[in-house]
Amino acid sequence: MLLKYFYDTGLAHASYMIGCQRSGEAIIIDPSRSVDQYLEAAKAEGLKIVGAAETHIHADFVSGARELAHRVGAKLYLSDEGTADWKYQNLEGLSAQLVKHHDKFYVGRVKLEVLHTPGHTPESISFLLTDEGGGASQPIGIFTGDFVFVGSIGRPDLLETAAGMMGTAEVGARQLYHSMLAFLELPDHLQVWPAHGAGSACGKGLGAIPSSTVGYEKLINPALQFRDEQKFVDYILADQPETPFYFAVMKRVNKVGPAPLSSLPPVAPIDPSQLATLATRELVVDTAAAKEFGEHHVAGTINIPTAMLQQWAGFLVNYEKPVYFITTAEALPAQLRALRSIGIDNVAGYFESSQTTDYRQASYSTIPPAELQAAIESGKLRLIDVRAKTEFDDYRIAGAEHHFLGRLFRELTTIARDKPLVTQCLGGGRSAIAASILEREGFSVINMQGGIRAWQQAGLPTVQS
Repeated sequence: MLLKYFYDTGLAHASYMIGCQRSGEAIIIDPSRSVDQYLEAAKAEGLKIVGAAETHIHADFVSGARELAHRVGAKLYLSDEGTADWKYQNLEGLSAQLVKHHDKFYVGRVKLEVLHTPGHTPESISFLLTDEGGGASQPIGIFTGDFVFVGSIGRPDLLETAAGMMGTAEVGARQLYHSMLAFLELPDHLQVWPAHGAGSACGKGLGAIPSSTVGYEKLINPALQFRDEQKFVDYILADQPETPFYFAVMKRVNKVGPAPLSSLPPVAPIDPSQLATLATRELVVDTAAAKEFGEHHVAGTINIPTAMLQQWAGFLVNYEKPVYFITTAEALPAQLRALRSIGIDNVAGYFESSQTTDYRQASYSTIPPAELQAAIESGKLRLIDVRAKTEFDDYRIAGAEHHFLGRLFRELTTIARDKPLVTQCLGGGRSAIAASILEREGFSVINMQGGIRAWQQAGLPTVQS
């Protein structure tokens, strides 16, 4: 048996290839939309990908299961558990097997057994892996998807906070509690292979270690220590990360099926003479570094640096409208992969960055905290903290108003225009994006250099909740 690990750092997403060398076949667990990595790995190992399995209808990225079905005819293994609202659709013409609790399927001589582990979502399943080709009669590990993570457990509130299905968070939390109790009955030696690591919004406090064991999680995972259902519910529903708006889109896309990548039109360059006008009507995203954008940029554009594109575009791009980018032809393919991994397919064109110099007439200031302190404390400047609510609630600068970066477009009408603004986050990256958005909307804005971390390093005071 072969087990290969793949990790997308931008999405904190883990996927896996299981291969049976005897049969020359492989299956991918929870694949991303960028399937070339699996095809190349399988070829290198002398394997053919014959299947793709999902632990649930994912909310944080576009699944690559159907892409593998279109590309190589992979058979899909999909959950048939849960409510009618979250059943897979549009499977006609695809080889697909809908699976339930204790169903079994094989790749060569490697057995996968389905466990229904609801809570994160009603249809969530896990896969027990047994290498029968290697002579094993007992499982070696479990693919837990978004059920059990290293040091954490999946959040049960996404159907409510992302998909708007009110009243489902507590129901999910109680399902998750009973799934957790069932997990505790598994043998300690089982390896645990989750679908996410630290940084994912699918749970709180996820560990950065790629895998664990059932026994170790029983010892250290705080979510697995509860034996009182109500205390568990209270714990799991508190202090979850902000829910990205695009999660609702991803749920729908993965339920009905994304478009094959081959069907998407090419993204062509646009004459830069159209840039200034287009930026007044549509969303144009400049992918330059924050410092470069702050000093010189095209009025009306916003800034999401390439390294932050996958994390923040889903919050800030309207999925129902076309979006344009300022980038380079060399950087574009990787950027499109990042965007399409979260379902942003409506990229209408791009402007070659080197050809936009003459149009970069706008700028905003980036100023160290010590030079801003007096004006902030006297009320001459309005301080906008764009960190997550959990960060803001932990500690903040006195007088700061909280407007989470991901909600900024939606909260613009609640921000007063009576004085200049200072945007601030932890280290200056998120606040630079916020500054670009606020400037686009006509605010006078300054970005705090180095964020609240630099504020504290300068010896300036913060307050705690």
